[in-house]
Amino acid sequence: VQLQASGGGLVQAGGSLRLSCAVSRGTSNDYSIAWFRQAPGKEREFVARFSRIARFGSNTHYADAVKGRFTISRDNARNTVDLQMSSLKPEDTAVYFCAAGRPILSTAVSVRGYTYWGQGTQVTVSS
Repeated sequence: VQLQASGGGLVQAGGSLRLSCAVSRGTSNDYSIAWFRQAPGKEREFVARFSRIARFGSNTHYADAVKGRFTISRDNARNTVDLQMSSLKPEDTAVYFCAAGRPILSTAVSVRGYTYWGQGTQVTVSS
C-alpha cells in the first residue's frame, strides 16, 4: 500500500483546507485510514480516523482538539480519504500525515497501530 497526502498550504485563522490521502497498490476500505500531525518539537499526534469496521454505528473518530471542526470522509470511487478542516487555528499548524493499518482498539489512535505512512503535507495557519 502506498499513500500520497496532498492539499496542505498557508491559511489564515478561521479558514479552511481540505487534505486528501490517495491510496494506491491497495484499496482504502481494506484498511483503517488515519490522519496524524506533527508540530515542530512535538510528538506525532492522532487527528482523525476512518475505520475499516464501524463501531457503535460510526466509522469516524476524532481527537478532542479537532472535534466539530474537522471531518474525515472516504471516497471509494477515488480511493481517497479526505480531511476537511474548518475554523482553523494557529495551533493546527503542523505537518499532516495519513496512515493506513489494521489497528486493534488499544492502538487505533497511536502511531503504533499503523503500518503504512504517506510523506506528509504542511499546514500553516497564520494568526
